[in-house]
Amino acid sequence: MTYLIPALAPEAHHEHSIEIEKSRFIAWLAHAPTPEGMTRLLAQAHLAHPNARHHCTAFIAGAPNEQNAIGFSDDGEPGGTAGRPMYQVLEGSGVGQVACVVIRYFGGIKLGTGGLARAYSRAVLEALEHLPTTTFTPRTPRRLKVGFAHEADVRHWLSGYDVPVDASDYGADGVVLTAGWPQGGAQPPLEELHARLKGALEVLDSRD
Repeated sequence: MTYLIPALAPEAHHEHSIEIEKSRFIAWLAHAPTPEGMTRLLAQAHLAHPNARHHCTAFIAGAPNEQNAIGFSDDGEPGGTAGRPMYQVLEGSGVGQVACVVIRYFGGIKLGTGGLARAYSRAVLEALEHLPTTTFTPRTPRRLKVGFAHEADVRHWLSGYDVPVDASDYGADGVVLTAGWPQGGAQPPLEELHARLKGALEVLDSRD
């Protein structure tokens, strides 16, 4: 299964701000393949905006339809008015591995619980509209052993199916190529490669 993730360098973030009833809401989005990405983004936000009233957060550190590595925080706002609405926007966006901080500077006018939820949701939604993204394919390592004479042929075949070679281990009797095999979806037809090499391929795992 492929999905979108932020196309941002490590430590970089995408920013968008809105103003509602004199309060300023600054949304930061970043790539977060692990929950630690949310921790780093929040630390950066505190460093850049130490005088803000709130630093509310939400993150999905895996695929957008999974519930394992997720979280959100209201950071002092009334319960359920910031973090959860932010998370719900992220969840509905189809973007995974994403962390968000919304920094609020209070403008003196209370928005009420409904107004707060709408403001935090809007800040994230508008930030997502301009977020640069790229397609991510979850992969697992798969080891293929071939003789030296067939290495180039195997590499060419793998590249034709957009399967990267992450490592090459050379021995006396050949080479083991560790390929980044896609999880789910259409699978590269290994039987085709077996036939092409006339049995000169050994798959060093139990999937085939």
